[in-house]
Amino acid sequence: MGNKRKEREVQSDDDAPAKSRTKKMDKADGGKPQLLPSMIKNKDKRSALYAKLKHEKKAEKKKNAKARAALESRALELGEELPPKKVPRTIENTREADETVCRPDDEELFAGNDVDEFSKVLNHERVPKVLMTTCRFNSTRGPALIKDLLTVIPNSEYYKRGTYDLKKIVEYANNKEFTSVIVVHTSRREPDALLVIGLPNGPTAHFKLSNLVLHKDLKNHGNPTGHKPELVLNNFTTRLGHRVGRLIQSLFPQDPEFRGRRVVTFHNQRDFIFFRHHRYTVENKADKHDKTKDKNKDAGVWPKTLKGDIYAQLQECGPRFTLKLRSLQYGTFDTKGGEYEWTHKAEMDTSRRRFFL
Repeated sequence: MGNKRKEREVQSDDDAPAKSRTKKMDKADGGKPQLLPSMIKNKDKRSALYAKLKHEKKAEKKKNAKARAALESRALELGEELPPKKVPRTIENTREADETVCRPDDEELFAGNDVDEFSKVLNHERVPKVLMTTCRFNSTRGPALIKDLLTVIPNSEYYKRGTYDLKKIVEYANNKEFTSVIVVHTSRREPDALLVIGLPNGPTAHFKLSNLVLHKDLKNHGNPTGHKPELVLNNFTTRLGHRVGRLIQSLFPQDPEFRGRRVVTFHNQRDFIFFRHHRYTVENKADKHDKTKDKNKDAGVWPKTLKGDIYAQLQECGPRFTLKLRSLQYGTFDTKGGEYEWTHKAEMDTSRRRFFL
């Protein structure tokens, strides 16, 4: 009797997960069991079922696309509004909620802008003046990058580092009325970090530098002029990003010369800051049609152009690199007694949808 009771208990235990699995399958599709490829142990049958499900999904997607195209064509014929387009799911639009995102009606933020460390430069009370230098043991790539940055940032000067401490350099720059100090750090003969120090009261930002392409290495690069460039800052949305954006903004004059058609872009995407330097031209398609009319007359080619259509062309001047913020420190550079406003830590990278800038 005891053995039979044990066998019944074992059988009931074995049937329990199977019953729970069938219940889940029934709930998945209105009571009908849904067979998933992961439930099949046979490899051939599992592959065949996966291919069948994939084919059905592709056919359904194609059917929905045709239906949408028919609705759009019908709306165009009747003069109605087009159906709303679907917004694709991306890491950017599914980012985790952040309380520090700046709002357009944040009075506290605008009040802080009038009294922060960059207010005198951004309010035209001081002219931006930047001192650039390298680390003590640098390679040829460090000064080469600084040579390119001198063409990007107006009113900037390069000083050889020598054996001076960075605190002495900051003190010297303060006495000479510089507004910022930029230090290019190199490792293994390649620039790998950028230190930006605001003067006289900070802050100090430490960036990791990667994907460097110098001006001379760019294919079909343009040569920049001496005009003051336009500055474009994208996607610096949080309080920290707003502060870093103002630090970058304080490096450039606030009165760009549009005649030079130069644009310097700092584009923040997923906490990576992409730097680009371009020249642009704005032309009218009708003018281009008149220029190419005589050339294409013999060949019988007549390009279709609409009068009034304007297009822009970009030519990259370089350099090109990517920055990632590692730390932001109050005041000027101080490794021992300095207080950090924000530092990057390994435990912060637990989610791909968490951004800080």
